[in-house]
Amino acid sequence: MARPSLSLFLPAWNEEEYVERTVGRAKVVLERLTDDWEIIVVNDASTDRTREIAEAMTRRDARIRCVSHEVNQKLGGAMKTGFASSTKDVVIYSDMDLPFDLNELERALHLLEYLEADMICAFRFDRTSEGPKRILYSFVYNLLIRQLFDVQMKDINFSFKVVHRRVLEAIELKAQGSFVDAELVVKAIRRGFRVFQMGVDYFPRTRGISTLASPSVIAKIVRELVELYGDTKNPRNPARPVRLPPDVAAFPSRKTAS
Repeated sequence: MARPSLSLFLPAWNEEEYVERTVGRAKVVLERLTDDWEIIVVNDASTDRTREIAEAMTRRDARIRCVSHEVNQKLGGAMKTGFASSTKDVVIYSDMDLPFDLNELERALHLLEYLEADMICAFRFDRTSEGPKRILYSFVYNLLIRQLFDVQMKDINFSFKVVHRRVLEAIELKAQGSFVDAELVVKAIRRGFRVFQMGVDYFPRTRGISTLASPSVIAKIVRELVELYGDTKNPRNPARPVRLPPDVAAFPSRKTAS
């Protein structure tokens, strides 16, 4: 059986402490799983050395690309750029701090094939290290998603998703903030795609600062949740596939990296 071609993209905002280590680990895993792979660092207008480090890595290996926003577009914008920049049959998304063992990708790909799935979403077995406030936020958020959209996901915002290209060609993502994970799953299920879950061990961030529980992030999630709920109750125009925004710079270009 032919092994799938794989794109792994990593949103990055001020991740200079992680980017080289994470891309290096990802190369080892991808090389074991397939002969046809790419890694894309989506630099979301970082103000540290993230772009410099990522672009240096692209010069050493043509299978690594850095795509940069000139203006910060938050997680939703970074994920849309990552999906649109990916060229392979199966697209994997992860946070730059790798909150799971990337070797779990082999199991996810097995499930994708065995279950004839279109998407595999991971959930965390144990989140106690995040503290009670983050756990409460997550519980309420996941409950809202289940109740409003009838999507029975345990951990919808966790950053380990394996998506077949046919899903990306069928839906349009609009969210600019952290609601983009939920939007992706909800729209995929509404379009009839087969989405399954798998549990993984969770490793919290040890460097840098997470902003996912900040009041501004939560407020944006609520606004985008309300908008998607309205869209699902009153569907508008047919969805379009995700595309690379016009103000995004790729290094090297998609043409030269192929």
